[in-house]
Amino acid sequence: MLELFSVPVFVVVFRETLETAIIVSVLLAFLKQTLDGSHRDANLYKTLRTQVWAGTATGFAVCAIASGIIIGTFYILGSDTWADHEYYYEGVFSLISAIIITIMGGALLRVGKMEDKWRAKLSKAIEEPVVAGHGKRAWLINLFEKYAMFVLPCITVLREGIEGIVFVAGVSFSAPASAVPLPVILGLTLGALVGYALYRGGSSAKLQYFLVASTCLLYLVAAGLFSRAIWLFEQQQWNKVVGGDAAELGDGPGSYDIDRSIWHVNCCNPQLNGGGGWAILNAVVGWNNSATYGSVLAYNLYWVFVIAQFTAMTYKEDHGHWPLVKAKEVHARTD
Repeated sequence: MLELFSVPVFVVVFRETLETAIIVSVLLAFLKQTLDGSHRDANLYKTLRTQVWAGTATGFAVCAIASGIIIGTFYILGSDTWADHEYYYEGVFSLISAIIITIMGGALLRVGKMEDKWRAKLSKAIEEPVVAGHGKRAWLINLFEKYAMFVLPCITVLREGIEGIVFVAGVSFSAPASAVPLPVILGLTLGALVGYALYRGGSSAKLQYFLVASTCLLYLVAAGLFSRAIWLFEQQQWNKVVGGDAAELGDGPGSYDIDRSIWHVNCCNPQLNGGGGWAILNAVVGWNNSATYGSVLAYNLYWVFVIAQFTAMTYKEDHGHWPLVKAKEVHARTD
């Protein structure tokens, strides 16, 4: 059985596919809810749906090429250049994804109240050309708004895909090649089925219920990503201290930096041998068996920021201006 099916490979592939499927399915269901159907903008729906799939396909193609280069370098030079800085790469991708999800989350939740206005805004952003505006910052904001549905799935697939492919390649170096294809196919299929189920459920649910549920799910993922990014940066520094991948030491002493540790349990490691169910929790909510000051503070500060963000948005809806900004100043700026 072990010669035909590698459990760690299945768990890792399923975990990476699941996280990608969650984000892609939420985006597709959101587009179908707000833009598809009678008396809606069919052209805009097709354009944004194409962006989502194009971003997913582009991310997959880029990570396949990058992974091929990494694996080829390993065979040629006898060293895994990805592994030397693996956690830095994963941390940067996780941080970018968390920021994008956070920006989009608030906008998604407001669609229920401002559906027509939001749809018109999307249509305008897609149809207008990207211009330089009043500087590079304005140009970048304009570019992001125009291709937001492309960027998020692309970054997600890049982050999850490269990690998954490199792990599978690492297993294939020490395990029979026959043990890899079946768990990869099964993991991809099962993850895609879960994503499809989320899409079908989301696209048929009442719009406001779907928006609240999907936004909560996305923020849970983003909080985990933000915390995991900080943990990955700290773990990469610890790897330099121990002179290798600390995850290879198992769960015990030496696998974590005691000076930065808040708690540690000698089990439930999402990084060891595929991680099992703990790897799935790590992908969805950011679980880790070794908590550091940085990762715990990051998780809590993220939720403080989200609470403050929605408090400010609610205040603006009720009073017509942001907190700490006088109404007269707002009117003066609009005149």
